[in-house]
Amino acid sequence: MDFAVAVEAFADHLEKVRRLSPATVKAYRSDLRDLGGSVGGGPVNRIDLEMLREWLWQATQRGDARATLARRAATARAFFGWAREHDLIPVDPSLRLVAPKRAKTLPTVASKDAMAELLETHRQAASEGDPVALRDHAVLELLYGAAVRVSELCGLDVDDLDLDRGTALVRGKGDKERVVPFGVPARDALGAYLRRARPALLARAAATSPAVFLGSRGRRLGPRTVYEVVARALAPVVGAETVGPHALRHTAATHLLDGGADLRAVQEILGHASLGTTQIYTHVSAERLTATYRLAHPRA
Repeated sequence: MDFAVAVEAFADHLEKVRRLSPATVKAYRSDLRDLGGSVGGGPVNRIDLEMLREWLWQATQRGDARATLARRAATARAFFGWAREHDLIPVDPSLRLVAPKRAKTLPTVASKDAMAELLETHRQAASEGDPVALRDHAVLELLYGAAVRVSELCGLDVDDLDLDRGTALVRGKGDKERVVPFGVPARDALGAYLRRARPALLARAAATSPAVFLGSRGRRLGPRTVYEVVARALAPVVGAETVGPHALRHTAATHLLDGGADLRAVQEILGHASLGTTQIYTHVSAERLTATYRLAHPRA
């Protein structure tokens, strides 16, 4: 089978069988198309280990990050493993493919005081009644209060919210559903937005929408707008030029653990399949504890 045809068949498998998100499938397809450009196309069974190593070496010469190289190696292993299972190749050439290990970088986290000040500033701005300000306040409160992913927030429908119980039904990776709790500040911000802002935003569209969060034209809010909202609010707080919604998720998880939450409970809230993914936040908390100790203890 031609390599390009095999790539599309693999992408179809990821989408329909493994039920991966469109963004994840797009990333797989992008990496494999880059591989196709490196090896010059042709039948999938002509690609060998040396070609794969050459592909990663070219990425290294371009200055690609170690995380990118590791992801591409994982993509190659997933694709050729699938191809071997479907008898498209006699031998999997990716079995001995080695990529640099990901650097262990701790996530960006804002302090509790900084978050309280940030959210109070947006609460005051929302009190003026501007629909977009009310929406942005609710977005920030829910991202931090429920530790949801940006895709989960954008995918919320009105029927997914239970303001009385303070819960939201979200759809995470692999279309898996989970119920996440949120606190009184998020509930109040959502209530104000739904009563005072959402109808005004919805009136700007030609059709109705079940979406909780709407853009300025009345359509479902997109991830790019959420990134812009968070970046404007959070970048000055954490002192980073580029920061997105995931930083609020990191911050929420760290603050939960700092407050004594059980690691497995945090795993459930975040929707992590593996406890190991959640454990990075224990490292964040430990670093914060160490920094406090060094500043405060006379024998540090």
